[in-house]
Amino acid sequence: MQWDINSERPVYIQLIEQIQASIITGYFKPADKLPSVRDLAAEASVNPNTMQKALSELERTGLVYSNRTSGRYITSDLLLIKELKKQSAKNLVIDFLDKMNQLGYEKEEVLSILSETVKEMGK
Repeated sequence: MQWDINSERPVYIQLIEQIQASIITGYFKPADKLPSVRDLAAEASVNPNTMQKALSELERTGLVYSNRTSGRYITSDLLLIKELKKQSAKNLVIDFLDKMNQLGYEKEEVLSILSETVKEMGK
């Protein structure tokens, strides 16, 4: 897994987002066992306590669960993963629309550009 950590935002939030993205894209599959906290921290070049904080937050949301004796696992709840994927897509659309608004485009113009671009990509 490729980690992309920068200093602009809290590291543990970036870790959460990147693990979520890995679940959405199928890098981590439902019911997969996660590497240990230390292994993930070493791979991401972060402090194990920071990785622990991120994983604890993912447990709180239900995406990850702990088995005391054998580590952490990805949820088997496909509906939860599907909802996370949908919310991630919505967030990307909202960011895109905000940027288009900053450029001065109206909604109808954005839809026109999107439609035109999708047609061009289909060729």
